[in-house]
Amino acid sequence: MLKIIMPTIMLLPLTFLSPHKFLWTNTTMYSLLIAAVSLQWLTPTYYPNKGLTPWTSIDQISAPLLVLSCWLLPLMIMASQNHLEQEPVNRKRIFLTTLILVQPFILLAFSASELMLFYIAFEATLIPTLILITRWGSQPERLNAGIYLLFYTLASSLPLLIAILHLHNQIGTLYFPMLKLSHHPSTNSWTDLVSSLALLLAFMVKAPLYGLHLWLPKAHVEAPIAGSMLLAALLLKLGGYGIMRITLLINLSSSNLHYPFIVLALWGALMTSAICLRQIDLKSLIAYSSVSHMGLVVAAAMIQTQWAFSGAMILMISHGLTSSMLFCLANTNYERTHSRILLLTRGLQPLLPLMATWWLLANLTNMAIPPTTNLMAELTIIIALFNWSSMTILLTGTAILLTASYTLYMLMMTQRGPLPSHITSIQNSSTREHLLMALHMIPMILLIFKPELISGIPM
Repeated sequence: MLKIIMPTIMLLPLTFLSPHKFLWTNTTMYSLLIAAVSLQWLTPTYYPNKGLTPWTSIDQISAPLLVLSCWLLPLMIMASQNHLEQEPVNRKRIFLTTLILVQPFILLAFSASELMLFYIAFEATLIPTLILITRWGSQPERLNAGIYLLFYTLASSLPLLIAILHLHNQIGTLYFPMLKLSHHPSTNSWTDLVSSLALLLAFMVKAPLYGLHLWLPKAHVEAPIAGSMLLAALLLKLGGYGIMRITLLINLSSSNLHYPFIVLALWGALMTSAICLRQIDLKSLIAYSSVSHMGLVVAAAMIQTQWAFSGAMILMISHGLTSSMLFCLANTNYERTHSRILLLTRGLQPLLPLMATWWLLANLTNMAIPPTTNLMAELTIIIALFNWSSMTILLTGTAILLTASYTLYMLMMTQRGPLPSHITSIQNSSTREHLLMALHMIPMILLIFKPELISGIPM
C-alpha cells in the first residue's frame, strides 16, 4: 500500500519544483506510472486480504476501486490542461496540488481496515473537492453548489460518527476482519434500528440515493472538468463501497430496514431517468444519469447476496469510466461553444467527426449495449433483484428502457440536426483529447474480456 501512497504524496513537491514548461508533462507521466504500478493489485491471491496491516487491507471489493482511482488521476490532469491555459503558473500549481491531495484520502478510504480511519479518510475527501468546485467552477452559482455539498455531507456524516462510536462501545473493536467474526446480538431494539440507519445515511447521501441527491446535479454542473470526473468516478463510489462494507456488519433482514431503501433506490432510478429526458443542460443530464445508475448499485448492495454484490461492483467500475468519459466529452463541447445548452451545441458531427466516434462509443456503453461490462452488471443486478422479489422487474425494466431513450436523446442532440447559426468557426480536436478518450475507452474494452477482475468474486 505504501508503495502507491508514498509516490502519490511525492507528486506534491513535483508540482512545485517542476519548471513551468514541464509542469503538465511531469505530473501526467508520473501519475500514469503510479497508475501502471497499481495494476498489481488486480493479481489474484489465495488469501482474502492482500497487504494486511493494522491500518490497511486490500480485498476483492477494494482492489478494482483502488486501481480506478489511480487510473483517473492522470486523466483528470490531462482533461484540465485547456481551461487552465490562461491562468498564472502559481494557480496551476495550486490547482494540481488540490487535485493530488484528494488522491491519498481516496486510496486510504478504499483500503482502510479500520472503521475510524475509513471515516476520517471518507470525510477528508470533501475539503479538496469543495475547494475545486468553489474556486475553479465557471459560474457564480458554484458557491451555492459548494454549500449544498458541504451541508448535505456534514449533516449526514455526524450520525455516522456517533454510530461508529456506539459500535465500538458494543463490540470493543473497529477492525474490519474482527468485526466480520464478531457475533451481533440480534435484538430488535430501537437503538439498533437507529444506529443501523445512522451507519447507512452518510453513504446513502454520498451514493446518492434518490431524495438525498439534490446536491449532486448542482455540484456537477458548477464543478470544473476535473471536479466532475472526481465526483462521478470516485466520490460516488465511496458511497456504494461504504454500503457494501457496512451492510455486512448490520443485520438488515431482522429489522426489515432494507425494504424502504431498495424501493426508494429503484424508484429513484426510474424518476431520474425520466428527468434526464427533459434536461436542456448537458452536464446536468449526465449528472442525473449518475443518480440513476447508482440507484441500481444501492438496491443491489442492500440485498447482500454474492450475486448482487458482484453486479454492484462491476457497475461501479463501468459507470466510473463511462460517466467520466461523458463529462470529458461534454467539456470538449463546452470549451468550443462556451455553452452547455443542448439546443445551442447541436449538429457537431460534421465539424468534429472523430469526436463524434467517441460520443457514439461513450453513449453505447452508457446505454449498456452488449458485450460491455455495463450490460453484465445491469443483468446481474436485475437477476439478483428479481430473485429477491419478482415485482422489481417492472421498475428496473422501465428504468433501463428510459436509460436507452435519454442516451439516444443526448447523442442525437449533440451530434445531429442543423448547426446553430452562431457557430461559424470551431477549434479542431487535439491529440490530447483523443488520448484522453482512448484512455477511458481502452480499459472498458479490455474488461469485457476479463470481467472477473472487477466482479468482487475471489478468482
